[in-house]
Amino acid sequence: MEVSLPPAALTSGVPLETCLRKRRTNRAFSDARLMQSEVSQLLWAAQGISGLGGLRTCPSAGALYPLECYLVVANVDGLRPGVYRYDPDRHLLVLTAAGGRNEKLIECCLDQECAGEGAVSIIVTGAYKKMTAKFGERGIRLAHMEAGHAAQNVCLQATALGLGVIAMGVFDDAALAAALELPESHQPLYVIIAGRKFV
Repeated sequence: MEVSLPPAALTSGVPLETCLRKRRTNRAFSDARLMQSEVSQLLWAAQGISGLGGLRTCPSAGALYPLECYLVVANVDGLRPGVYRYDPDRHLLVLTAAGGRNEKLIECCLDQECAGEGAVSIIVTGAYKKMTAKFGERGIRLAHMEAGHAAQNVCLQATALGLGVIAMGVFDDAALAAALELPESHQPLYVIIAGRKFV
């Protein structure tokens, strides 16, 4: 199943400097739904197409783009719970595994409760072979750096949207890959939880 996302907004009234100043880790989320337009914006910030030739929103060594983003949906208007792969070229979601995963996310993130409280989770994965074929073992480091760029983009975009967000790097890699039914070639690098702030 494929789900086309609303077009990403290319401008906003929130200055970058404001997002940098206000960006904070959020560990408590409400149970309010996100809109597809907000999910669209977060994914575009992570890996969306931003220029001719398929250039993306974050830098990539050799423009090889080894990252793949998976969206774990818990509470989004018009989207069934499940795991979706983000296709940046077509700006759409491809369902890869049906059903909610929030309890599994808590387990995989070493019992951090906030991992299961967001409306969505963006799992940034890396296909190392894309990088090591050109850069050797240094390609792994470059993929990690790119994951950091993508995560910061998501955090700043979430801040601009007024959403809560937390980027998590502590998790059980193998358990997470199994829980989300990820391809063997896609190594989980970052877990980013987003949703409405609990106030």
